[in-house]
Amino acid sequence: MNNSQQRGSTERSQARRAELIAIGRKLFADTSYDALSMDDIAQRAGVAKGLFYYYFKSKRGYYLAIVEDSIAGLVARAGSAKDLPRTVRVHRTIDGYLRYAEQHRAAYRAIVTGGVGFDAEVLAIRDTVREELIATIAEGAYGRRDIPPLARLALIGWLSGVEGVTLDWLGRTEPDRDTVRELLVRQLRRTLDTIEELLPDWPSPEPD
Repeated sequence: MNNSQQRGSTERSQARRAELIAIGRKLFADTSYDALSMDDIAQRAGVAKGLFYYYFKSKRGYYLAIVEDSIAGLVARAGSAKDLPRTVRVHRTIDGYLRYAEQHRAAYRAIVTGGVGFDAEVLAIRDTVREELIATIAEGAYGRRDIPPLARLALIGWLSGVEGVTLDWLGRTEPDRDTVRELLVRQLRRTLDTIEELLPDWPSPEPD
């Protein structure tokens, strides 16, 4: 097999894996993890069970792949406004976060709550996305991703509040997304002001 054929084979394999992950995201959105066997998954997906084992080794591996893919989508959505003015970027970041949660509710709940029960691997993935989101916010606010421990702690507290607000909001019909976004943006502003009070060398950024 030449390089072109190998590349084509790899691309087809990646596309097939992505299709299976998309199928799984829909399945786990409607049915709990424990209620689905690999036989059920294969039957509902209309493909051979062996194909799932080929790509993911086990149901747990399949589930973790779905969570990791969902996190990649969440981080990409949140950090997609790097060239915009600072205030606009913050609004876009938080709006992207809320849009992702709204459009991928089951995946978002799995990310934030730790997945299936107390799942150490899912919790580790969740912690990774939290750190990336904190770094994204810090970069937007201060122009750098490395910040003092106290500033990081304050932003972690804000993000924990974001997660709690978002989880509760997903189960309601109001307020609308724009209002929730404005709430979270204002809370972030208060957090940045508090950081400045405690760490004068890290001033809260002026609005653009």
